[in-house]
Amino acid sequence: MIGHEIMLAAQDTTSLILPVIESNGQYKIQFESEFEFRPEVLVATVDKVMSQTKLANEYIVEVLSCNSFDVVYSFEVAATKSEDIIPCKTRVQPKACYLLLLTLVDSSEQNNQWTKHATSQSSTTSNHANYWLLGIFVLVGVVVLLYWFKRKQKVTDPNFIHLGSYQFNRQNTTLLLDETQIELTSKEADLLFLLYRAINTTVERDVILNLVWGDEGDYVGRTLDVFISKLRKKLEMDPKIKIVNIRGVGYKLLVEV
Repeated sequence: MIGHEIMLAAQDTTSLILPVIESNGQYKIQFESEFEFRPEVLVATVDKVMSQTKLANEYIVEVLSCNSFDVVYSFEVAATKSEDIIPCKTRVQPKACYLLLLTLVDSSEQNNQWTKHATSQSSTTSNHANYWLLGIFVLVGVVVLLYWFKRKQKVTDPNFIHLGSYQFNRQNTTLLLDETQIELTSKEADLLFLLYRAINTTVERDVILNLVWGDEGDYVGRTLDVFISKLRKKLEMDPKIKIVNIRGVGYKLLVEV
């Protein structure tokens, strides 16, 4: 905008304003064509643009020769500027190749407001992102806790026994494998529980008959063999579970880990 207004003041409406180069807070404004200028017009032109844009309240302008880079004219505008004090007023600078160096001394209130606004927007966006992340972490935490409590409840419940791939519910006398539920008789459940308590250890036949059947009748060995066969059939879907007959002694429940 400054370059454009300077060229208009020089009665040049066609020449290009070259790309502005910024370095350490100093802006270099370059022109395609030569021009002449009056100091008071240059000061007024720059001041008009700076006032409109509120880019800075205090700044320094230096006009340099493109060939020698000598400063041919310069001025500074401070917060306590006087409109009547313009150096070299009415002294026309000859037509030549010039470039302007604009140094911003302070940021204007509007620039600060834009900076605050951008910072506020960035902070708000960051806060929203943080809230989303926090919500995701909380949700994941709740799911993990519910899963943990559910598993712990099953493990600590004495009526639920993990037996290989099966879940043995002693109270309901059932075996659960995935979605398949297998019913057990009360004697089958008592027999399985007895073998489970002595897992991988031989339980004598007399002990089994006494603890499972007691004084209900004169049960012989074949009755026990029949119940063992039924349990084997109901546990056959997990090859890691076996009920082994220890000949002349009793039975052993083997569960491979």
